[in-house]
Amino acid sequence: MTNSMRYVSLKANIDGLPKESDFEFKDAPFPELKESQFIAENHFVSVDPGMRSRLSGVTGYAPCVKPGEAVSGFAIGRVLESCNAAYKKGDMVTMGGSWASHSVFGGAGFAFKLPEVDIPASLFLGVLGIPGMTSYFGLKRIGRFQKGDHILVTSAAGPVGATAGQLAKHWGAASVTGIAGSEEKCNWLTEKAGFDTAINYKTESDLAGAISRACPEGVDVLFDNVGNAMIDTVLPMMRFNGRIIVSGQTADYNVPLEERHGIKNTIEFIASRLLMQGLVVFDDIPNFVKAQNEMSILIQEGKLVYKEKIFEGLETLPSAFCGLFKGENFGRQLVKVGSF
Repeated sequence: MTNSMRYVSLKANIDGLPKESDFEFKDAPFPELKESQFIAENHFVSVDPGMRSRLSGVTGYAPCVKPGEAVSGFAIGRVLESCNAAYKKGDMVTMGGSWASHSVFGGAGFAFKLPEVDIPASLFLGVLGIPGMTSYFGLKRIGRFQKGDHILVTSAAGPVGATAGQLAKHWGAASVTGIAGSEEKCNWLTEKAGFDTAINYKTESDLAGAISRACPEGVDVLFDNVGNAMIDTVLPMMRFNGRIIVSGQTADYNVPLEERHGIKNTIEFIASRLLMQGLVVFDDIPNFVKAQNEMSILIQEGKLVYKEKIFEGLETLPSAFCGLFKGENFGRQLVKVGSF
């Protein structure tokens, strides 16, 4: 058994769109484990748009990654060594890890044993992982979903958006509209994922007009994964007592703070009694298993569909991540770095 790990580190703080040259590969010996820690051999590692906000040297809702440090990512792997009584050698786990051949659990934080269900393990980094939990609790807790709601989802072909739209339909939404960046994505949303309507924002010269036509009754819940400009566009279309879920800001991550679009239509918050709240899904960890069980049944019954693209090899991690900001991603992007 090897006693060292290979990982992807941040070369320097990133300004603008990330490039493969912003990262470098390094090797390090396994650390000496302390009480409550374990080390796992990674099989899958995720690349996440939200990681971009941590690579600029500015601490937000999560600490920034410093140059020279391993880039964080969620992982699925097998426990190799453990000083934690809850995790035995050989256990399959999903955890907060690193872009690396191995991940070390520090003794506290996000880690779960994979349940023994007839579902691909990779789904616990996607529709049953943090993206899927974001969709579920975004709608339930932040969006205060009610049967009969009219739902608008942005970045709707991504794992968060696609799952949110499908859950809303399953729970009884009156309508679900998605916004995505290609005809292929829009067709998949309406033909496979059950969205009522999908808008290709790249071909619409008047996005506000397109949303208004697609949502003639207005919007009860905006599930936003894009950022300020999108929220500002939709605000005048929000229905009375509407709710806005701020889940992600893919359009803003690579833009300096002083250059980001401001939100101007704030009068709508008063006129329509709107609520807007951010979501960090780790607040909902105690309820993950219940949601995963519910969603697993939907997957097995063919009522919750998903897309994933799996890259092969640790060396593909930087390019897989950079592709998230070039419109290359369609569904959940994962990197397979080991074998079961």
